[in-house]
Amino acid sequence: MNDWAPIAKEYDPLKAGSIDGTDEEPHDRAIWRAMLARYVPNKGVTGDPHLTLFVARLNLQTTEEKLKEVFSRYGDIRKVRLVRDLVTGFSKGYAFIEYKEERALLKAHRDANRLVIDQHEIFVDFELERTLKGWIPRRLGGGFGGKKESGQLRFGGRDRPFRKPINLPNMKSDFYGEGSAEKRNWSREGTRDWRTRDRDHERSRDKRWPERERSWAWGESERERDSKEERSRGRERKDRDR
Repeated sequence: MNDWAPIAKEYDPLKAGSIDGTDEEPHDRAIWRAMLARYVPNKGVTGDPHLTLFVARLNLQTTEEKLKEVFSRYGDIRKVRLVRDLVTGFSKGYAFIEYKEERALLKAHRDANRLVIDQHEIFVDFELERTLKGWIPRRLGGGFGGKKESGQLRFGGRDRPFRKPINLPNMKSDFYGEGSAEKRNWSREGTRDWRTRDRDHERSRDKRWPERERSWAWGESERERDSKEERSRGRERKDRDR
């Protein structure tokens, strides 16, 4: 845990499939596919990877000119590369757009995602093939799963970092009677002691009750006697005044 970081420095499908990067076993088939994949990045790609956006889910009829027209709203574009099939020359539905400034890159990443181009809602993310070692594309089970609406959740990227793991010591709870037999017997004996203590308390209270009644009765007789004496004194004073 000493080398843990919220943003992944090296892509690991097993860690990327974990919310905090601490999983030890894969929990879905996509992670297995990514772990078994043999992906070799394209070394012929040029440009600054830290200023490049990955744009996917494009209409197959969308051209480089259309992409440049749309993404130039966010800043100056240095290069647009629409990925095409080597044999047919048709678009594969994704492209890479390189900006001149990081401010334009961040603005396009924030505002262009889910933008509709040629009746297709596009997906925009940072390029990670050249910036993250061991990167596996999503088509092979890797990636970061897109945005929150995606069924696959992947963590470790800039827009979705790992959550800080919580390490708690392994402690058994005796709430449901876990632990040794001695502890369970002790707890049962303790409940018996409480019950006998309650019974003794009730008995002593029953014994004290008649004494309290007597004291209350004695107190009432004393009050009545005092009131009678006060009344007699008041009458004597009235007789003297007359």
